[in-house]
Amino acid sequence: MKPNQPMNIPSILSEEQYSACRLCPRQCGVSRTARREEPAVRGALLKDDSPTGSDSATGSRLGYCRCSDRLLVARAALHQWEEPCLSGVSGSGAVFFSGCTLGCCFCQNYAISHERFGMEITVRRLADIFLQLQEQGACNIDLITATQYLPSVIKALDLVRDRLTIPVVYNCGGYERPEIVRALADYVDIWLPDLKYFDPSLAARYSQAGDYFTFASQAIPQMIAQAGPPVMGEDGLLRSGVIIRHLVLPGARADSIRLLHWMKDNLPEGKWLLSLMSQYTPAGEAAPSPHAVPGEGSATGSRRFPELARRITTFEYESVLNTAIDLGLTEGYMQHKSSAKEEYTPPFNLEGV
Repeated sequence: MKPNQPMNIPSILSEEQYSACRLCPRQCGVSRTARREEPAVRGALLKDDSPTGSDSATGSRLGYCRCSDRLLVARAALHQWEEPCLSGVSGSGAVFFSGCTLGCCFCQNYAISHERFGMEITVRRLADIFLQLQEQGACNIDLITATQYLPSVIKALDLVRDRLTIPVVYNCGGYERPEIVRALADYVDIWLPDLKYFDPSLAARYSQAGDYFTFASQAIPQMIAQAGPPVMGEDGLLRSGVIIRHLVLPGARADSIRLLHWMKDNLPEGKWLLSLMSQYTPAGEAAPSPHAVPGEGSATGSRRFPELARRITTFEYESVLNTAIDLGLTEGYMQHKSSAKEEYTPPFNLEGV
């Protein structure tokens, strides 16, 4: 995070956004302001499946993310499973925020992204968490899925920006408004977006975001323009820059290859790193149901996404990997096929919260 900057929060990131929220591309425009007399919520909030429902626990309206303006965090601890230049030896200082602006049916963090497990904390507590992670030796502050809470996160960063000496990482699904990316210029050193889909039908089916590529293809070039080329420290840790993640999905090999061609043709050479991932493991709504009955369509019957209820094949991953090599997209990280393991998902037990 850029030090010693005046505290002048852009209006697009101010707390007024909670009153008519347009933080993510869905731009629901609802008021997410909670009634302050309600008690703190620990654990999962009410599971209201409506896109713009209400949360009786807080008295607020809810947009697509189903989050109020109350900060919910599920875990804040050293994390060893980011890219080597982020995790280093001691680990990334990962803060997992509850809720999400996407709706990925296969999310490995389903308990917090969809079910919103977490503990309510104050802005002051979040600021203290940042400092505590730094004291524990974190290589960076890794903000994981923070878009729905940005006004609060920005306030927390402002409280400690004169004491933070490690980079701030914005770890997101890539589904961001370019205007929000621009507004974060003074707060984010390293961008870690996913680039999930090229095909809008895949994005709509798996993440309820048919316009995913429309926004990601604008937001990611903006991240690169702001961060500049990757800057590595003498310790091998990334100090600033952009790492674009792509997770190869079962049956979506052709879409992955289209994305790689788009990156080659549209992103500036040498200004970003690619992280090609083979770690897909069926989770969330894509996980095999032990109670599935062939032919049934109920929640306890057959799966909604049977095509995702397997890991990717060696052929699928190697064909995508070979395409990246053929295109010269070799700056970055490429996982071994054996990386598909559940251990990449940390326990969400409120550690560090």
